[in-house]
Amino acid sequence: MTGATGLLGRAILEDLVATGRPVRALARSDGATQRLVALGAEPVRGDLRDRASLEAAFAGCEVVYHVAGVNAFCVPDPRPMFEVNVAGSRAVVLAAAAAGVQRLVYTSSAATLDVDGGRAGSRRFLSNYARSKYDAEQSVMEASARTGLGVICVNPASVQGPGRTSGTARLLIGFLNGKLPAAVDGPLNVIDIADCTRGHLLAEERGVPGERYLLCGASMTLRSGLALLAQLTGLQDPPRFLPPSLALAAAACIEVVARARRKPTRFCREMVRTLIEGSPYDGSPAARALGLDYTPIETTMRRTISWYIEQGLIVRALPGFADSAPGTTASA
Repeated sequence: MTGATGLLGRAILEDLVATGRPVRALARSDGATQRLVALGAEPVRGDLRDRASLEAAFAGCEVVYHVAGVNAFCVPDPRPMFEVNVAGSRAVVLAAAAAGVQRLVYTSSAATLDVDGGRAGSRRFLSNYARSKYDAEQSVMEASARTGLGVICVNPASVQGPGRTSGTARLLIGFLNGKLPAAVDGPLNVIDIADCTRGHLLAEERGVPGERYLLCGASMTLRSGLALLAQLTGLQDPPRFLPPSLALAAAACIEVVARARRKPTRFCREMVRTLIEGSPYDGSPAARALGLDYTPIETTMRRTISWYIEQGLIVRALPGFADSAPGTTASA
């Protein structure tokens, strides 16, 4: 495995170990090595930028799960993200083929679907992240065709559930804490982390090499998603939803100020574009093909809220959610 210490990678690793399968996992640091040992994996030192280390790590393995990747918005320099997501993923395929691996499960992203075709074959991407994952997927499939390695591509929507605190989860946590005064509406596509993990294992077992499996358990809007949170928690302070043009203008101003101060920002135009211009996803074809049952979104949200509370991430009481006082463990 690559990316075994990340949110999704760790969940996949835990499931593989639980079934009794020996797992070798790539580690770039002593800290990662220690975490992998604690999770029951055999750590091997390596780096996506070092193909020789990848070939050594994959030697003797039948299957490779390539989960590692960079998911970031508003970064001043996106080149390191492309190096990992595109060049690193291609190196994984070439190294796996050279090592005699039989099958590779590649974690792509549903963001690869949010691409508009333009004139003369040009494409418009909502973010650098979406472009990096699109380019990576193309590179992976080209390398697969050239080497003959069977690659199954898994394209998850926004992974949510216990353990997730970044990305869209920041909006959910902000709302629950009453610290989301404004938002922009748009598609919200969610896959429960347990379903995403199971989907990867089923892709290895039942997936067809060369095929893509879009995993999405619920497709709604951010407005309806926050309304569901309000229903589950009893909160009655929804944010003000800004017009897209106003949100984009505000993001542009924040970017200018951040560049002038040479400081990073979490709010930028590519993030706003992703929120307002993304597409609703249909995860039912992958569910039928793989035999995957999606968790109801209400169940996912209840589990997630409970975990937020257990971790001390919620600083106010949720009147409609059982045992929701800050500092206590919620039950749903």
